Amino acid sequence: MSGSPGFAADAVNSVIKAYDVRGLVGEQLNAEFVGAVGAAFARLVRGDSTQVVIGYDMRASSPELAAAFADGVMGQGLDVVRIGLASTDQLYFASGLLDCPGAMFTASHNPAAYNGIKLCRAGAKPVGQDTGLAAIRDDLIAGVLGYDGPAGTVSDRDVLADYSAFLRSIVDVTGLRPLRVAVDAGNGMAGHTVPATLDAIDALTVLPLYFELDGTFPNHEANPLDPANLVDLQGFVVAQGADIGLAFDGDADRCFVVDERGRPVSPSAVTALVAAGELGREIGATVIHNLITSRAVPELIVERGGTPVRSRVGHSYIKALMAETGAIFGGEHSAHYYFRDFWGADSGMLAALYVLAALGRSDRPLSELTADYQRYEASGEINFTVRDAPACVEAVLTTFGTRIQSIDHLDGVTVDLGEGAWFNLRTSNTEPLLRLNVEARTADEVAAIVSDVDAEIAALESAAEAVP
Repeated sequence: MSGSPGFAADAVNSVIKAYDVRGLVGEQLNAEFVGAVGAAFARLVRGDSTQVVIGYDMRASSPELAAAFADGVMGQGLDVVRIGLASTDQLYFASGLLDCPGAMFTASHNPAAYNGIKLCRAGAKPVGQDTGLAAIRDDLIAGVLGYDGPAGTVSDRDVLADYSAFLRSIVDVTGLRPLRVAVDAGNGMAGHTVPATLDAIDALTVLPLYFELDGTFPNHEANPLDPANLVDLQGFVVAQGADIGLAFDGDADRCFVVDERGRPVSPSAVTALVAAGELGREIGATVIHNLITSRAVPELIVERGGTPVRSRVGHSYIKALMAETGAIFGGEHSAHYYFRDFWGADSGMLAALYVLAALGRSDRPLSELTADYQRYEASGEINFTVRDAPACVEAVLTTFGTRIQSIDHLDGVTVDLGEGAWFNLRTSNTEPLLRLNVEARTADEVAAIVSDVDAEIAALESAAEAVP
């Protein structure tokens, strides 16, 4: 195979993100560029494996882009195993099962005009900036070198049934009481994986919402982190008399939970609930939580005899800590949940199974069950578009002055205000934003802290606008 010409550095840097490749189809991502990414990825992993597994989501552009990537991989002498339509955690399963690198074509929760590639090494180990994306970026800018050997081959393998059976083998779902489970797939890949996984459990009656695979997202964006995208499920749960509601994002690697009253259950409470179950079967185990999760999470881990380990935000950091510490489980505020028994990777479906198992073994409704794990009030993530993020952070710290008990810099700044109140300000790893998270014992305290931060940032932005 002859090499590919180099691409402009600005064009490459615009789509090589902290954790994946992502951009507008046609403008930033096309078949030629993605084929070169496939070739660069093959060069990166050639010493690890002789094959690469590829899956894709329901977006209209995904099959073409996945095929171009496969051509790039085969042109570098590696074989391709195609699993077709898949959730991201289904691709991770295939990578673990086949012990080979993988590529998943998805833009997750982003709008229909976007697509992207999530890459992993054998055993679902993440590929981020420090573990391969920077090398791929450099190859794309310089031009990917050609390969003189024979081209690789392509084969197809359906792993959906194996994936579903494997997840059910991890979580004991026998002996559960009957549950009515409302599921909003958001026209994403949960419409593909939920029937295969949950319909096999006799105790569950699945009530489907938006299961039709449609990458134009005709009903709402497949981003349950935005409360507006949970509204349909909340109403559906109540109307159907469901015991629980589950909402998945576009590539179904994240799962959000709604209780029987139609009220969202925070990902921190889900993290604590799953951690309690895991610590019940392995006392003293390590559990990872990122620094945005509620302080209730490490408190409860300690109370259950576990060891909490705090992480920066982002799957590459948590997965690295999972491997380093041998942690049994990890959770993030964004509803990514990681499992040692799943190669340390994240799986929304596996998290859903753990919550369903806990609910099905309890005689209490979900609202009562999760109340045990919710001790504080939280703001949720609030985003600010700012000109100078460091200046905004310094201005906020000055405003709080002597109220500050301590500050740490693991990821942005986390400010402890005492008596259970704290906030974190950090720049986004994926977007030009400053993100704020606040927690305190009462909603009024949270609102007051948010108001103080917002006022200081607004004042600084207003002053910047006034400068000619």
